[in-house]
Amino acid sequence: MMDLAKQTSENKKSNHFKSILLYIIISFLMLGCGSKKLKTYTFPNPKNTSNHPINYQEKKTYQIDGVFADNLFDGARLNNFTKENDTTFIVTILPENEPINSSPYYAFRIWSKEIKQLTLQLNYPTAKHRYYPKLSLDGKHWKPIDSAYFKLIDSGKNALLTISVDTGKLWIAAQEINTSSDAKNWAKEVATHKDVRYKTIGKSVLNRDLIALDIYNGEVKNKELIVILSRQHPPEVTGYFAMQAFVEEILKNNRLASDFRKKYRILVFPMLNPDGVDLGHWRHNVGGIDLNRDWAYYRQTEVKTVVNAIVDTANKSKNKVILGLDFHSTQQDLYYTFTDDMHPTIYPFKDYWLQGIDDALPTYTPDDRPYAVGDPISKAWFFLQFNAESITYEVGDETAREFIKLKAEVAAREMMKLLVLK
Repeated sequence: MMDLAKQTSENKKSNHFKSILLYIIISFLMLGCGSKKLKTYTFPNPKNTSNHPINYQEKKTYQIDGVFADNLFDGARLNNFTKENDTTFIVTILPENEPINSSPYYAFRIWSKEIKQLTLQLNYPTAKHRYYPKLSLDGKHWKPIDSAYFKLIDSGKNALLTISVDTGKLWIAAQEINTSSDAKNWAKEVATHKDVRYKTIGKSVLNRDLIALDIYNGEVKNKELIVILSRQHPPEVTGYFAMQAFVEEILKNNRLASDFRKKYRILVFPMLNPDGVDLGHWRHNVGGIDLNRDWAYYRQTEVKTVVNAIVDTANKSKNKVILGLDFHSTQQDLYYTFTDDMHPTIYPFKDYWLQGIDDALPTYTPDDRPYAVGDPISKAWFFLQFNAESITYEVGDETAREFIKLKAEVAAREMMKLLVLK
């Protein structure tokens, strides 16, 4: 009886020891995988990102006394077209919903049965003019309107354009039109590079593809990861142009770029808001929400899909996210960074990076705007989720397109120099 009791006790101890050992092994394996769960966060300035109703513009061709205007294309924004007098027409532009950032985006085509000179009043009942008009004859090649034919009125709230029209369609837009289809075409062209993989990571609410580029050379596991975002806000085309030039610099056939792709993995999400872009929205997605305020609870499909893709990708291949770059547009070129009391993984990367850009461009000084975590935006999310460095790369609405490209190329080179030597 004593031997049996002793054996039973020893079996219990053995089983208990095995359970502890199994727990330690599982915990070690989990730590070894570097897995990081997607978390929700409470921000100092919380936002309600539950769906808000939007107002769809009526898609149609307007016809008044032999003058025509339409919004029958992706990226259009025209809510009404009315006649003021024989030569003046009112172009009404309304947002998808409110409250909303005052960035009234417009895009429409106009033509006439005969040659005419017209005055168009861009009328924003709920906002103030922001974007200088761009003109095109084909929707692909654009130039700003001559300043002699444009002026602000009503203390800058609305604007007047003087144009000549004929039977050919003249495109008028706040910014160059670059739709979700254009983004896909660019991404697929980029993906002909041997180090690039094109992926569809999900669908938007209106079933448009959410796409990604996965860039690296060699073995993917254990590479540190850089994430690049663009077009959370539909009209912010200049930031998108900078993102394209930045990515293309990373893919160049030179020693620096090649070494960078061997050492790092780069995930690019070129268009987070394809529905808003194609619907001609001022700011929001089809859920009526600013996507760059939803990086806390991920209520919007687009943000939820992207954050899951980032976290899952990093976990699967043991990639440590060290840097997030989010490309946007505003009234001037600047960089939103973190305050010096915040020390992300590669601190003080941003100081050396901005100094490198400054040194490489003698006539340009980067405008650094540091601030702490406040709104639930992508920049803050990268820091909270991964302790990663994160920078919002802002490009001016009217920054010269040639300089946008040059500055982005320089920024990519300076980033690669710093990180290749890290």
